[in-house]
Amino acid sequence: MFKHILIPTDGSKLSEAALRAGMQFAKEQDSQVTVLYVMPDYAALMYSGEAMMTYNTSDLNKDAERTADKVLQAVQDIARAEGVYCRTARAMNASVHKAIIHQAEESHCDLICMASHGRKGIAGILLGSETQRVLVNSHIPVLVHRPVVKE
Repeated sequence: MFKHILIPTDGSKLSEAALRAGMQFAKEQDSQVTVLYVMPDYAALMYSGEAMMTYNTSDLNKDAERTADKVLQAVQDIARAEGVYCRTARAMNASVHKAIIHQAEESHCDLICMASHGRKGIAGILLGSETQRVLVNSHIPVLVHRPVVKE
């Protein structure tokens, strides 16, 4: 039995499906839920490496915060509809998987429930997988929700 489940979301349809599945699972387990939205750290992304750019990231950060607010409000609506109490959190980090693992540890979660695109081959290599990175780097169990593929 899991006591506290972390569900990361990016607001996409795939992420929403994992969110709903995670909420249903939490309800069945009588678990607490924390939903995390990770905002990109534009300053870290733009100022890293050799190409130091002088760019004001405040507008980008404000837009990221508005998006986070919108997504997390939708999360609360879904949680209410499912009858699940849900805390929300947001983090700014250039490394999504590190933010997910950190939040799970800080919240004392004993399960991470997240979506996976299920990309294989060259697409998986080129696009990477935050889910794969969480799986490899987290000591907390990860439940991966894969979309139903219609053939």
